[in-house]
Amino acid sequence: MYRIFEQLMREKGVTAYRVYKETGISQTTLSDWKRGLYTPKQDKLQKIADYFDVSLEYLMTGQCSRNGVKIPVYGKVAAGIPIEAIEDIIDYEEIPSDMARTGEFLALQIKGDSMEPKFSTGDVVIVRRQSDVEDGEIAVVMVNGEETTVKKIKHSREGITIIPTNPAYEQRFFSNREIETLPVTILGKVVELRAKF
Repeated sequence: MYRIFEQLMREKGVTAYRVYKETGISQTTLSDWKRGLYTPKQDKLQKIADYFDVSLEYLMTGQCSRNGVKIPVYGKVAAGIPIEAIEDIIDYEEIPSDMARTGEFLALQIKGDSMEPKFSTGDVVIVRRQSDVEDGEIAVVMVNGEETTVKKIKHSREGITIIPTNPAYEQRFFSNREIETLPVTILGKVVELRAKF
């Protein structure tokens, strides 16, 4: 773990003394850590991870992606017949911090085959929270306030159509009145697919 710390110092062009000055973690702690006599407590490790803009997991193992922000994965979002909306958190995915700074993100797990061949059951989609999308973009849509589905969106003056990519499923049209009364709400735009094998 100290090896990763040294690598991060080299990349940032800082010394252990500067880390001490800027984080408040004592030089004794860092020295004992280097000699293998002591591993800093988790709160100190988190300070170091934050200082270098990496995840705690990366600092400890070197395995997690760099500069990442963890977001919750909710399940199961239907890509077929809509099911109950967002359930409990089932996992976490990591997105780059640059992406995280552009908005609010969450991840959703696909269930169903209406968006085959691109999205399959068990896949995870990264979603940026926004209330509308452009025609042809894929969105997470909530119907009746409790059912969610992942579909391509098409707007018209009369309402919106949610479109599956699997031809075995039919498109669903919602009038402007239904959008208000059901309601039908766009929760966000799908910006990334993380296929699970």
